[in-house]
Amino acid sequence: MAETDKPLLIKRYASRRLYNTETSDYVTLEDIAGFIRQGREVQIVDLKTGDDLTRQYLLQIVAEHESKGESVLPVDVLTDLVRSYATGMQAVMPQFLASSFEMLRDSQAKMVENLSAFPNPMAAVPGFEALRKQQEAFLKSMMGGMPGWGGSGPAKEEEAASSDDIAEIKKQLAELQKKLSKL
Repeated sequence: MAETDKPLLIKRYASRRLYNTETSDYVTLEDIAGFIRQGREVQIVDLKTGDDLTRQYLLQIVAEHESKGESVLPVDVLTDLVRSYATGMQAVMPQFLASSFEMLRDSQAKMVENLSAFPNPMAAVPGFEALRKQQEAFLKSMMGGMPGWGGSGPAKEEEAASSDDIAEIKKQLAELQKKLSKL
């Protein structure tokens, strides 16, 4: 296995300094962000305890970029993430986010191909609008009855999605994923 196939091991010392085990030098959070942007997986562990600190440091990198005005996450998305920790969505949210990002990664090559053919690259992604509508319907159906979701109170009866609607959305999403994977 090539070295770049293995996660880059970063050790955190008691002094909180981060040590790159491949190059035998200290690195910063920005260096780690650069490795990730280059496509490298990283794993950050505490030298003393062996605890995996990767998630903590990745969140810190995101927070620093967001605080510098390099916003990627809209406030309503951040608000929904915070809400998901206090609801039953905590179990569903990781899978939903992972699937959404996987579909985005899978469609990136197609977007690049169509970039020159279409003025809006997102419009070039087959099924993008349908995916957006499905995600919106999914979130409304899952969060519709929860107070504070999207600034509204409890969902009205006509707004609540039935289990048939959810099943249909899942079916359409699976079909869209199949189409995207064929591309």
